[in-house]
Amino acid sequence: MKLSICSVTGGVLLASLSSVAAFSPGLPRRAAPARPGSASFSAGRPSSRLPVSSYQSTGLIDVSQSNNQRDVYTMEQWAAQYGMQKAPGVELYSDDDADWQLLTQAPIAAGSTVLFVPSSIVLGSNNIAMEMGNALTQAEAALVAMEQGLAERLPLFRLMIKILAEWDAGADSPYFPWLNSLPKQFYNGVSMTDACFECLPPYASIVSMNERNAYSRFLNAVRQGFVPLSQNTINDDRVVKWAYNVALTRFHEVWEPTRQKFIAPMADMLNHSAEPNCEIVFDAEGNCYVQALYDIQPGSLLTVSYGDPTNPTPLFAKYGFLTSDCKTIFCKAIHLDSQIKELGYEYQDLLFQYETGEIAPKVWDIFLYELLQTNDPNSADQFYQACKNNDEGTKQQYHDHYFQYTLEALKNHVYTILGDVDQLNMKAQSYDLATHPRVPVILAHNNLVRDTFSRTAVLLDQMG
Repeated sequence: MKLSICSVTGGVLLASLSSVAAFSPGLPRRAAPARPGSASFSAGRPSSRLPVSSYQSTGLIDVSQSNNQRDVYTMEQWAAQYGMQKAPGVELYSDDDADWQLLTQAPIAAGSTVLFVPSSIVLGSNNIAMEMGNALTQAEAALVAMEQGLAERLPLFRLMIKILAEWDAGADSPYFPWLNSLPKQFYNGVSMTDACFECLPPYASIVSMNERNAYSRFLNAVRQGFVPLSQNTINDDRVVKWAYNVALTRFHEVWEPTRQKFIAPMADMLNHSAEPNCEIVFDAEGNCYVQALYDIQPGSLLTVSYGDPTNPTPLFAKYGFLTSDCKTIFCKAIHLDSQIKELGYEYQDLLFQYETGEIAPKVWDIFLYELLQTNDPNSADQFYQACKNNDEGTKQQYHDHYFQYTLEALKNHVYTILGDVDQLNMKAQSYDLATHPRVPVILAHNNLVRDTFSRTAVLLDQMG
């Protein structure tokens, strides 16, 4: 359904992949058509357009109806018409006609190409910038001026603008079959309301709210009037938010030779796994290859990684789902963020094990460090040096000496989170699902936290 976010470098493609015909015997090699352009941006670099697919219906796509059927098979035909190729046995699959993904009915050997998407139908942020020219440049300048750090999101902004331009063209867009295959409803932080945020623990609420705030900046930049979209499109928050969510949840990022974001139709149907069996790479021309990481058995879903599997909350905030194979979660100690940063730790270092409740060693470090800072600054400095120098002997001496105090601080934190989650779940369960459709995924997130922290509480109680 969505693309992973990972870096790819040049030189990783197998020599046999240089020929599309070699990849899929029996399928004639197609000449690469010109990259699709957008009729909405006449000021940019001229570009040829793909013929409008004969499979499409007419008019604009209604993004307001979450139960609108996704026309994924027409999209597959459209992509194949312009050079997309699949390994034998690879097919679209859904068990609910809502969440679509890729599955193989035939064995796939490690290192082989599962899917090929030609650059002619791949959306790339750098190409979009060249295509749309000065109008996009002005909108980007307005965006960057709003808030520090938004320059990092410019590739995403370009994808969103391109999607809006193609939606604005309706049935005349060469990308209409792809747009019509996309989900209409999302469950991530961008789509949440203030009422949703009030039902999440602080860390999840902050991460989710950050996603929505970024969207608000994008919306503001679109409404500055630089990009030549129709006024109806610009004023329709549902459409702009849908385009943002499509870009956010389906891009793949590369860093060499330059940083940019891509969306490859059909490859964006790959779902996430903490243990993926595929990876996505792009060659220098922008062609997309999905490759098998190891031998894949018939009947297997084809998956990639969307991000760090050790901390599911950012995936929840960005994509609106929780992984079924989650093994760890962040300890939720955002009140110790200054201590985390001072010690140079990352959230993926500060985990509780889902199945056992086991506590990562660095969690003990940040709680002890905060206690020492409050009660014994000199000892805090010495403990800080031990942490920075990886002096495990000195660290252990401090942990042994102050164990009961650290244990009590951790217990207070864990039981506070457990109490908060119970209250948050009661609040969420009071909402009407008709007006708050994201309640189930919020409850799933909170229950994951509750179950993990309950196991951690048992361990802590056994310690004294």
